[in-house]
Amino acid sequence: MPEQNNSQQKQIKKTPFYFYIILVLIPVIFFILLEISLRIFGYGREIPQWLDASQGKSIINPDVAFRYFNNVQNVPTTIEDVFDQKKKENSYRVFVLGGSSAAGFPYMPMGSFSRYIRKRLELAYPTLQIEVVNLGLSAVNTYTIRDLLPEVLNQNPDLIIIYAGHNEYYGALGVGSMESLGTSRSFVNLILYLNKYRTVQLIRNILSSIFSVFISNESANTGTLMSRMAKDQYINFNSEKFNAGLEQYEGNMRDILEMIKEKNVPVIIGRLASNLKDQKPFVSADTPGYPSAGEIYKDAMVELQNKNLKAADSLFTLAKDLDALRFRAPEKINEIIEKLADEYNIISVAIDSVLAEASEDGITGNELMTDHLHPNIEGFHLMGNAFYEAMNSNNLLPAIEPKVPFESQDSLTRELFMFSRLDSTIGNYRITMLKNDWPFIERDQKKNRKEILHPADFIDSIAALQVEGKITWEVAHLNAAKVNYERGNLTGYLKHMDILIYQYPVVVEYYDQTALGCLQLNEFDIALKYLHKRYEMEPGEFCTKWIGIISLSRGESEKAIPYLEKSIELKPDDAQTLYNLAGAYSRLKKYDLALTTVNRCLNINPDYPQAQNLKQQLTQAIYQQSRK
Repeated sequence: MPEQNNSQQKQIKKTPFYFYIILVLIPVIFFILLEISLRIFGYGREIPQWLDASQGKSIINPDVAFRYFNNVQNVPTTIEDVFDQKKKENSYRVFVLGGSSAAGFPYMPMGSFSRYIRKRLELAYPTLQIEVVNLGLSAVNTYTIRDLLPEVLNQNPDLIIIYAGHNEYYGALGVGSMESLGTSRSFVNLILYLNKYRTVQLIRNILSSIFSVFISNESANTGTLMSRMAKDQYINFNSEKFNAGLEQYEGNMRDILEMIKEKNVPVIIGRLASNLKDQKPFVSADTPGYPSAGEIYKDAMVELQNKNLKAADSLFTLAKDLDALRFRAPEKINEIIEKLADEYNIISVAIDSVLAEASEDGITGNELMTDHLHPNIEGFHLMGNAFYEAMNSNNLLPAIEPKVPFESQDSLTRELFMFSRLDSTIGNYRITMLKNDWPFIERDQKKNRKEILHPADFIDSIAALQVEGKITWEVAHLNAAKVNYERGNLTGYLKHMDILIYQYPVVVEYYDQTALGCLQLNEFDIALKYLHKRYEMEPGEFCTKWIGIISLSRGESEKAIPYLEKSIELKPDDAQTLYNLAGAYSRLKKYDLALTTVNRCLNINPDYPQAQNLKQQLTQAIYQQSRK
């Protein structure tokens, strides 16, 4: 027996070392082969953060939200701001990060506070390349900001502005969201980091499929995004999940601020504002030690009516915090913002106080809010002004003298703000539809869109088509421009085309289209403005042709020729351009060159008006010139 035991021990000891290496490598090789196979067969998707927007510009990938949303359709997109791929020396670059309030909902893309900041900077510093890049996304929280931030920091920003926290519970991957991956920040952030691998995407999709068995497909894919994102609808004040959301916010924000600090980039964080006075609590749940949120709200209304404003404000705030449906950030998130601002020595802007001070009775309500937390246009302007004043007082503005005095900038920015009645109507309709769904009403009370949208004119009708998803925002403005043009309203036509150009500065066709509309109305001076902008971006055959023709009509032949020559280089068979180029040569007595050019015109179009006459004149001029 002892000999047998020794033999067994020797046999165990003789197990080769590479056997254990193989055991370890088998699962590694399996996942490597699985990853390669998934890529070969096109499974999953590559979701880079930036895409080429042409004209040397970058734009955030419109599909970037698929990193965070697995269980909902129609994921949100940003307002599509572009920036130079290679930052210019005279550039001033700001990035804005946050949720739907940062993005400017419901007036996206034109109504956000970032657009106020951009316009004010452009007016104050016209010699600089101003880039205010808003990466705000609806229904996202600090997980998204943390994930996007490294690539943002790689773009050499001069300033980062963060306005986020309302979505911390129900936003993508939040502790109460239908997209939640649990309460472990380390695990969620690891999954986000690994999500570029198709194997991880496969595992997430499998888990989502299993998860979908236990939820209604209708609830996941219908209704507003707000109504779809709340998985654990009720989160009581001071509950375990309530505190998990606070820990999630503070932990992610610490990571965010550490990354920003490491790159030595200035950052401003806004305290969060919400509708206290005119938004009653969505859900009044029992909270140990407190009356119900609904009772507190009623007490607040009594104090307001009695003009006990300080007591009313405190009670409205408490009612909001006791609301078990966490669509409005609790005050503890603002406390975390202040704590982190002190700890990291960064700037915080009291947006909540700014809006309260501008509201009746000093309590934020419907005067500045469209719903429970999204500001109206006046509210967004106040936010933009507050951030801008913080930039000024902390020496974060460009280090050159502004063209417009500081005290005049706010009023001028409001006057020239790129916004139209169409944008306002679209925003109002979006809010109407938002409030036609849970949690503003019970789901069985939801009405048909035709019952709640009542278009009164062509602008309203276009806006209704847009919010119903039948046309894009871009097409909506094109349609509005067209109607204005057909009605002879050049100002209205230019308003909508200017907004399109402001939103999509890299779409060169809009410059051509706007100029063409002006040319057809003989508005040559206005047309030239757009033609020259187009030429600066990318010389095209249309803009070069018409800059040349207009210059020629003004007797500026020498100025006209290079443009007309460039147009012919781009489109050699344009008879009209050749005829005008021949005329320009003729005026400078370059008769041989003019004759060659007009002959090219006639070869293309033998019946081109006046071309034969010009040819005869040039032939005679050359003959007379030869006799001298």
